[in-house]
Amino acid sequence: MEQRVLIHTELIRLDQLLKLAGAVGTGGEAKEVIRAGRVSVNGVICTERGRKLYAGDRVAFAGNEYLCTAE
Repeated sequence: MEQRVLIHTELIRLDQLLKLAGAVGTGGEAKEVIRAGRVSVNGVICTERGRKLYAGDRVAFAGNEYLCTAE
């Protein structure tokens, strides 16, 4: 299932996107799942919570896919 996530700036960090999308409840939880290698960005596992995402990037986590979209 793909969910569009509207970002209001040019970029957003991966941990912030997971919180904004409601995929995790806290920043600490986002940090844990990213560090554990459970999140992919554009099809590649990402372990950097500060990874910068832009409109058009796709994030997959826990069977869901999130598409970054701009205003």
